Amino acid sequence: MIRLKKIIIVFLLAAAILSGCTSFQQKENSNDARQETKSGEAEEENKEPSAIANETRNFLLIGVDSRGEEDSRSDAILVASYEPSGESIKLVSLMRDSYVKIPDYQYAYSKLNHAYYIGGKDLLKETIEQNFGINIDHTAVIDFMGFTGMLDAIAPDGIEVEVSSKMIEDMGLDLEPGKQKLKGRDLLSYVRFRHDGQSDFGRVDRQQEILIGLKDEVMNQFSSPAGLARFPDVISQAMKYVETDLKIEEALSLGVSFLMNPVTDIETLRVPITDSYENKTYEHAGSVLQLNFEENAEALKQFLETEKE
Repeated sequence: MIRLKKIIIVFLLAAAILSGCTSFQQKENSNDARQETKSGEAEEENKEPSAIANETRNFLLIGVDSRGEEDSRSDAILVASYEPSGESIKLVSLMRDSYVKIPDYQYAYSKLNHAYYIGGKDLLKETIEQNFGINIDHTAVIDFMGFTGMLDAIAPDGIEVEVSSKMIEDMGLDLEPGKQKLKGRDLLSYVRFRHDGQSDFGRVDRQQEILIGLKDEVMNQFSSPAGLARFPDVISQAMKYVETDLKIEEALSLGVSFLMNPVTDIETLRVPITDSYENKTYEHAGSVLQLNFEENAEALKQFLETEKE
């Protein structure tokens, strides 16, 4: 039973229960941030799992551009807010080329995905919290192999997407342009495709599209008693490459909450928002997105609506 509930939550992490919601006040400095984090962790230790399941939870999903290599960069960075008693998830995609302040970094500022490269999930989490005023409760990391495995396990028949002629040529597919069902590796290629006018912005849209598609697949396949019976075997294949810090007690409580209050909608946002950034180039960082942090923090606040007490 514990295994089943943990699997449910790990999948939710990978399929859209990522997160982001709370205080949007910028932290004064990295030392204060670290003290707040330690204090928060101590408070979490004392909370009953049932109480945690009633709160809005903030998860960070990091998709890394790795097939098992030790050093890698974060290819996809998503934050979302999940309220167990609610019917929707709020999903925010953070552009990896966003020019942000990285704690204790020699140049002070660099691309957001560089934080993961030099300090892993912990530094990326701290960087996001300090730059965007978002508390992250849990993290989940998945690489290319894990993403493909998850897709094959959850959606063995594929997910329907709109495929362009350029995509077909780039991905080497034997298909006609238009609506097509793609599976595993082809879906990964679809998500990572960037050889058009949209570049990384198109990738972010496709990342959100596939996560929503996965959520729909879960609801369709596992809402019946027969579906629930095979749920552990199917999802266990999807979680092989997922690394998460979610505790078993929290997984149990959140799993029960999710089953009792199924998510029917996923609301999405991209940061930076339109007209809130400039394209810049720096010698140490290359081409970046220079953000207006005030505009983006306000957009996040309005989008996420509910702040933690």
